[in-house]
Amino acid sequence: MNFPYAALSAAALALTSFTAFAADYPAPKQGEWIARDFKFHTGETMPELRLHYTTIGEPTGQPVLVLHGSGGSAASMLTPGFGGELFGPGQPLDAAKYYIIIPDSVGHGKSSKPSDGMKTAFPKYNYEDMVDAQYRLVKEGLGVKHLRLVIGNSMGGMHTWIWGGKYPQFMDALVPMASQPTEMAARNWMLRRIMLETIRNDPDYNGGNYTAQPRMMKYAINAYGIATGGGTLAYQALAPTAAKADKMVDDRLATAITADANDFIYQWEASHDYNPAPSLEKIEATLLLINAADDERNPPETGVTDAAMKRVKNGRLFLISASGETRGHLTTGNAKFYKKQVEELLQTAPQRAM
Repeated sequence: MNFPYAALSAAALALTSFTAFAADYPAPKQGEWIARDFKFHTGETMPELRLHYTTIGEPTGQPVLVLHGSGGSAASMLTPGFGGELFGPGQPLDAAKYYIIIPDSVGHGKSSKPSDGMKTAFPKYNYEDMVDAQYRLVKEGLGVKHLRLVIGNSMGGMHTWIWGGKYPQFMDALVPMASQPTEMAARNWMLRRIMLETIRNDPDYNGGNYTAQPRMMKYAINAYGIATGGGTLAYQALAPTAAKADKMVDDRLATAITADANDFIYQWEASHDYNPAPSLEKIEATLLLINAADDERNPPETGVTDAAMKRVKNGRLFLISASGETRGHLTTGNAKFYKKQVEELLQTAPQRAM
């Protein structure tokens, strides 16, 4: 999910105070499927695109697609704060009732990615390509004809918007989280671009042909993470003095970055042309947008989300109020804030035949 974005996970963990407990849902199962002759938006084709995925529950259950965030993988959705609040007995996505499908998106986890060997020769993918790969996995790979729900966080939330406009009859309900149904722009893209330019302009990067991960990566990643996730109130509480702020920075910089630079650049650059706005009227599913009031990347005060939501005929917004417990863009990583709303959505959203 996009709350513990692989390389940003240390930053997220430093800001969380969520209660951890052992998962009581069925053991996740791993799978892999090859999408043959996969065509990217650039026109490039890969003869074999490997798509890794995780499932929870049995195929006889109602299918639910869960989508992770930038730099994450299916494992990102199995945290106590997310899976532990949603997938267990009596919870909104009880795995005894639902068949939960969590793909590793293109370029992420164990799915095909630049670091497998192609480096910068790997096709440049965007969010549309990632959604098309998810669709092929679900329909061709797993034989699912219709989804009860698509739910995703941050990048996964943006993917959810694309799903709604591109495959409007394929699901009953949509829950995009920590996202806007508008063009990637403003501070969100500006800071992403600065992060990527910093890595690319590190001499260690060497045009993608590095022998060790670029040294500037950890500075670029942590600067972006602090600027766009964590919550203003949380930072003030956790670092009310210069000494405590320095300690937080020191801890983050001391944490090893495990992301591969090319993978990382591809993952974040994929958002550049994101813009589901032209397809909002095409959405047929019942939609619940869940955002946090203190989300640094999707600030509600701009009004762009409110304006866009007026074009979604069966959509509504649930805005989580800022508090000492919320964590800005990272807030939706904790389902305790919205599990009731998800449950109500699934109780009321009409089931539509494919």
